[in-house]
Amino acid sequence: MAAGEEDENQHVRRPSSKQSARKTIGRTSSRTSATKRTARRVSAPRAMRYAAEQLQELLGRAPESVSAVKPTGDGWQADVEVLELERVPTTTSVMATYRVILDEEGELVAYERTRRYTRGQMDRRS
Repeated sequence: MAAGEEDENQHVRRPSSKQSARKTIGRTSSRTSATKRTARRVSAPRAMRYAAEQLQELLGRAPESVSAVKPTGDGWQADVEVLELERVPTTTSVMATYRVILDEEGELVAYERTRRYTRGQMDRRS
């Protein structure tokens, strides 16, 4: 039987490949697709890089650092620090914290600016 031909049991022969999937006739399995999505969840270090890279692409400003990253039910949440306005002396430069939401695969879903502050400002924590 040649590749692409069906035998009497409706099995299709496919060229061998690690990426080829077994064809199901009539319906797809939602459980299988959910398993594939879960298996592709990016690691925390990769989520940090993706958050910084994609935010830079949107804002046109290079992030200074990623100050927080945590997993969510359907991806990642990261806080990214960005220089918004450079001043002299540098301690008076205006910084901003952006909250970035990524899906499981590391694609940016949403972002928002959560805080603006001067570089020399310290948070007061009790």
